[in-house]
Amino acid sequence: MGQILPPRPVLPLLALFSRHDDALQWGRERAGKYFGSEALASDLFDFSETAYYEKTMGPSLKKMFLVFLPLLDPAALADWKIATNGWEEEHKLLNTHLEDRPLNLDPGYLTEAKLVLATTKDRDHRLYLRDGIYAEVTLSFYHGRWESRPWTYPDYQREDYHQFFSRCRELMRANL
Repeated sequence: MGQILPPRPVLPLLALFSRHDDALQWGRERAGKYFGSEALASDLFDFSETAYYEKTMGPSLKKMFLVFLPLLDPAALADWKIATNGWEEEHKLLNTHLEDRPLNLDPGYLTEAKLVLATTKDRDHRLYLRDGIYAEVTLSFYHGRWESRPWTYPDYQREDYHQFFSRCRELMRANL
């Protein structure tokens, strides 16, 4: 019988995307107040792998990632998704942009072995957490590199994302 132990803390990660710089900045400020100190920020990436979001968010989307310290309990992932969904709605109600969804926020976390994202959509590869929130292992770290899964979103398969996630992984390991 295995010994039940508390989980190791994780590095909180937030993906933000929009076509509006001010919306990204709004989300970034909100996230800092919630998660703590911003430890790393990615470059601004062109989000062009799919047109799925154009109907609600418009064209020419940009995406960035933020990670925060301190390391946190992974059991809080559902809380993070509920909070970020609320922020999206709050930003939409500011009526500063014409799109139905001017800002998209996707929380998750990094461990030494994986990148996990929260979602409200159930699929065969996602595990239910609570309150309508699911989690999926989007990427695995194996033999010194990030590996995609069959369900990994196309943009998360990008090498420039992986380079940023590797920097995040090193930061997380240094803070364990």
